[in-house]
Amino acid sequence: MKELQYQYALLKKENLEGFVNRLSGMRKVMAPVAKGYNNFAFEEVHSGKGITLNYVPTILPPKKYFMPQHETLLRYQIGKGIQVETVMDSEPMVLFGIHTCDLAGIQCLNAVFSERPKDYNYLTRKPDILIIGLECNNYCDEHASCGLVNANLPNGGYDLFFTDLGDYFIVHVNTQAGEEIVAATKSFEPSEKANLYELMELRESKRKIFKNEVPLAPRHIPELFEGAFESKVWAEVGERCLACGNCTNVCPTCYCFDIREQVSLDAKSGNRYRMWYSCQLEPFAKVAGGVNFRQTRAARQRHRYYRKFKYPVLKFSRFFCTGCGRCSRTCMADIRLKDTLNALIKEKTTKLWRDWE
Repeated sequence: MKELQYQYALLKKENLEGFVNRLSGMRKVMAPVAKGYNNFAFEEVHSGKGITLNYVPTILPPKKYFMPQHETLLRYQIGKGIQVETVMDSEPMVLFGIHTCDLAGIQCLNAVFSERPKDYNYLTRKPDILIIGLECNNYCDEHASCGLVNANLPNGGYDLFFTDLGDYFIVHVNTQAGEEIVAATKSFEPSEKANLYELMELRESKRKIFKNEVPLAPRHIPELFEGAFESKVWAEVGERCLACGNCTNVCPTCYCFDIREQVSLDAKSGNRYRMWYSCQLEPFAKVAGGVNFRQTRAARQRHRYYRKFKYPVLKFSRFFCTGCGRCSRTCMADIRLKDTLNALIKEKTTKLWRDWE
């Protein structure tokens, strides 16, 4: 306990605004801000006044700072020859108040973009971004499923991590950059053993609050999808789906993009850029000759669920659903992730009973 004690510091809530003020003087700070109608977004803040720490997951996840929605890759001039200039835009910043579901999402992206062929734009931008996490002491709303994917507790991926313990935050100092923030802002106090016991009591109480949101142990979720490829559930979901792509655009782990060219009217200059793209859009799986491997909305929805609960488990040994609930909140067709999983579980249970009889 004594060794653990030195990894923690305290920040009284009355000092939070001063901390953010000093931090914003060091580098750009992005934090959750209320946008009305129970919607929130990460935006630049210059003081602690505009920050909302009791928030439902933001409209877009913080992945937008690691892989921007539109990103110029290169510019070129065409004259006697072709002059090409690669582009890499990045600036130091701090993301403040990141929930554990979004921390898990960033860890998923780290795994994907560190694979060969590595995404050097992502990997170059990542060290410039410091992360201050924020613990959820309760469910943010009925759409969250963080208990199912074990994303309700911190599992690394941050420089500092804040936990609300009433009149103060207990702060886990996880990296050297985190230590430097604590030293430079001069807003923190040493922690005591009693503070750590409070933290442990909170974590213990969370085990009773956050429970598996579907009637199947997480370790059996991949098995559920092994026999579900021809499930009738996909047809039902596909009939409702509007193929708008909302679910993938707001997902913290979706990383697909399209690369496009923008050429000037005189054809003498242009730029190449990439933008987020969605597997839920009809052209996504279309190849030369007009063949589409996932032409129906049912096939595309099935692919989305397999990309969260089956394929990444085989490749990365982790779910690529972080339980944030964004896909369910934003779906105009009222497709709910937990409802789909429950329908698959019910279908499989019914089949097992029939086979047993």
